[in-house]
Amino acid sequence: MSHGAAPKPATASRSENLKGTVTIPGDKSISHRSFMFGGLASGETRITGLLEGEDVINTGRAMSAMGAKIRKDGDTWIINGTGNGALLAPDAPLDFGNAGTGCRLTMGLVGVYDFASTFIGDASLSSRPMGRVLNPLREMGVQVEASAGDKLPVTLKGPRTPAPITYRVPMASAQVKSAVLLAGLNTPGITTVIEPVMTRDHTEKMLAGFGAALSVETDAEGVRTIRLEGRGKLVGQTIAVPGDPSSTAFPLVAAILVPGSDITIRNVLMNPTRTGLILTLQDMGADIEILEPRLAGGEDVADLRVRHAELKGVTVPEERAPSMIDEYPILAIAAAFARGETIMNGLEELRVKESDRLSAVANGLKLNGVECVEGEASLTVTGRPDGKGYGTPKGASVRTHLDHRIAMSFLVMGLAAEHPVTVDDATMIATSFPEFMDLMTGLGARISTDS
Repeated sequence: MSHGAAPKPATASRSENLKGTVTIPGDKSISHRSFMFGGLASGETRITGLLEGEDVINTGRAMSAMGAKIRKDGDTWIINGTGNGALLAPDAPLDFGNAGTGCRLTMGLVGVYDFASTFIGDASLSSRPMGRVLNPLREMGVQVEASAGDKLPVTLKGPRTPAPITYRVPMASAQVKSAVLLAGLNTPGITTVIEPVMTRDHTEKMLAGFGAALSVETDAEGVRTIRLEGRGKLVGQTIAVPGDPSSTAFPLVAAILVPGSDITIRNVLMNPTRTGLILTLQDMGADIEILEPRLAGGEDVADLRVRHAELKGVTVPEERAPSMIDEYPILAIAAAFARGETIMNGLEELRVKESDRLSAVANGLKLNGVECVEGEASLTVTGRPDGKGYGTPKGASVRTHLDHRIAMSFLVMGLAAEHPVTVDDATMIATSFPEFMDLMTGLGARISTDS
């Protein structure tokens, strides 16, 4: 979505028996990193299954602006990288649109270089805090110019020789961990990241795959210490990107909620740091069958068969939050149709996503007739299995706040609610899941957009 695109509302209506087999677009986290590491590595990287949403494409454009050669041949993206330590100063500000992952990780990657780079984004990204990444970069000697509150636009200028640091990540954030490790790639010596709570580990796995000298130790308390030796050589790789579990969440929950449904979702990433939603839905009574678990490119992958099931409310273990932080909006929709109360704690990270997701979800639920209580870092939802009375009052719509996951979550709600559910804008879905509308309607979902 361009920054000035006109909003396009969408409405979802009660549907029957979703059926079919679908393949989910490539994982967003791995797609971002594939462009970044391929653009930095020596030689050629070939990528299939890349998520071609706007967020990932913006990361590719940023790498191109710093010297990587990126082209597409059929279904394969081919990258000729600059070599580690050889990125070029960009001629213009790097525009990341809505992409928080691309922006924060690239800040780490390029911030330590001895040249100036400026980062900009859309209204949503410009409202998000960048201090969590900028603070460790400051410790490494990076000069930072930022808007009030450490928000975009941000200009970084690295020192002549960056200093390696030992950094204990103060919150469960794969983006912060990754930004520090990427800064360490062009820093002499050993950069160390201490991670008290494990988050998605694609950065560590992929850096090792590209040839970085990296070690990971986990102590008896589960605290992880990651050490990266700087200024080593990265070598181009062949990458097949598995399906994104965060995008999988939408057809998955839709099939659980819509009576008579039976769908199969192929080639889903099942990395243990990303499967919190599936575990939680199974705790609630969901019928999710894991078929043909296998390894692909060092990652766990499987097919999922999902059928309609009656759900019951649960208390979600707080320690599960890092493995499903992006999935809480759609979990809240599932909870709205579960018998009893679902309690979700440890949600402070939702306050600083594409929107204040916690408030956006709570307000959307209330608008659609769902009983819920929003806490500072919690959400409690009291469900109604038949969806009776649920739906958006005539003339009203859920405020999405330019947030793709809010839009998709409430469209899924409309498939099982008594009355239609309308969201104020669906254009930003293209940032992460451009195929969403076609994929869902192909399964039998009744979703229409106002053209």
